[in-house]
Amino acid sequence: MVKIMFQLFDRADRSNSTSFLGDLLAKVSDIGKLLGTDKKMSDTTLLEHCENLMAKQGEATGLAQSIYILDAYEQLAKEEKLEFFQGLHDNFGPDKTKLNKAIEAWHEDQSEAKARALHFVAEPKSQDLIRRLNQASNSTMRLVNMRTDLLRLIRQNPALKSLDQDFSHLFRSWFSRGFLQLQRISWETPATILEKIIAYEAVHKIDSWDDLRLRVAAPDRRLYGYFHPALGMEPLIFVEVALTSDTPNAINPILSDTREQLNPSEATTAVFYSISNCQNGLRGISFGNFLIKQVVESLRQEFSNLKTFVTLSPTPSFRPWALQQLDQQEASITEEERIFIQQLEQEKANGTLHQFLQDDARMTKLLAKYLVNTRSPRGGASDPVSRFHLGNGAQLENVHALADTSDNGIENSWGCMVNYQYRIRDIETNHEAYVNGDAVIVSSAVSALLK
Repeated sequence: MVKIMFQLFDRADRSNSTSFLGDLLAKVSDIGKLLGTDKKMSDTTLLEHCENLMAKQGEATGLAQSIYILDAYEQLAKEEKLEFFQGLHDNFGPDKTKLNKAIEAWHEDQSEAKARALHFVAEPKSQDLIRRLNQASNSTMRLVNMRTDLLRLIRQNPALKSLDQDFSHLFRSWFSRGFLQLQRISWETPATILEKIIAYEAVHKIDSWDDLRLRVAAPDRRLYGYFHPALGMEPLIFVEVALTSDTPNAINPILSDTREQLNPSEATTAVFYSISNCQNGLRGISFGNFLIKQVVESLRQEFSNLKTFVTLSPTPSFRPWALQQLDQQEASITEEERIFIQQLEQEKANGTLHQFLQDDARMTKLLAKYLVNTRSPRGGASDPVSRFHLGNGAQLENVHALADTSDNGIENSWGCMVNYQYRIRDIETNHEAYVNGDAVIVSSAVSALLK
């Protein structure tokens, strides 16, 4: 059966019937049955199929093999997936014999041609394998899910990081700005996509369809998302925008179902109050910087009255950082700040945090200190949201206590939130100052808190 199918595929391949075969194979629910190996495979067998895929020259046979490998991989248990990735790591690296020859050739002749030849020879087989797997219909999404598994396993198996470099390298090419499609998501958007927005919202939970309607159908609200042709209706990232008359200092008035809606023609400020990455398998592949800038341009074209573009952002690592300081002998906080953090925890436990923090400037001072002065071991600001906006050229505009009193807001940051402002004329200058000089550009209001 296998021989007959492959002969059929090879003949079709030679007659340029790839489109027909793609449609045919896309309709096959279990390609393993075609190949005569529909029983669950061991990892070793799956790796052998990967080797076979690398040796295939016919496009159609490779297509069939790709579908089978992806199907078989998705049936593996967690432990089997780990063994599969370890097998790829150990057996699908560069051809060392060819690599050594290329290195010797470059030492003898350090020309541009030899350098490029060395580059291509140094590419690991695993990278080419991923490319070949991507030829199957709907395979890009399946490879994104495969990387999700890999990232989860890397936490306990750091040696697999080098294998992940193959995925991230290819994904940066496949998901570059030129392939991304910005779409406004409205109440008329297909329900399949709206359901995904509800599921993927990672900052401020969407509780119901009525809640979603307030975010996408109200005249003073906008929601934009990036999509990719290979992922169909799967959003990559989306941003929620509120059109307001001023810069907000709390999230509840924006999310309230009883708020008074504003005529967009009267709005002067666009507030980016929620940015959600949708695909864990695309972690580290940057879309947000493109998204923010393109949405700003879209809003400016639609509403000429908008003058201010600002976020209302969470500070997800603020409380974990502060609690960590309590356990460090050489902490970056004063004794007074140590006592204050201990009081915050006690009031949080008692459910009296709101009363305790009324008009207490100690909280905003501590938050400003954390955002401006602390650094991640990997470089840049400690807070991940801060790294994102500062890296995109925003300015740290203001900080607010008791801005998010939801359970999630209290748990992450005792309810604190931050405004980052995007001034069109300053974006590039701020970006360069942060990336090249590690400088956090702040407003006069934040500077005053640091004195």
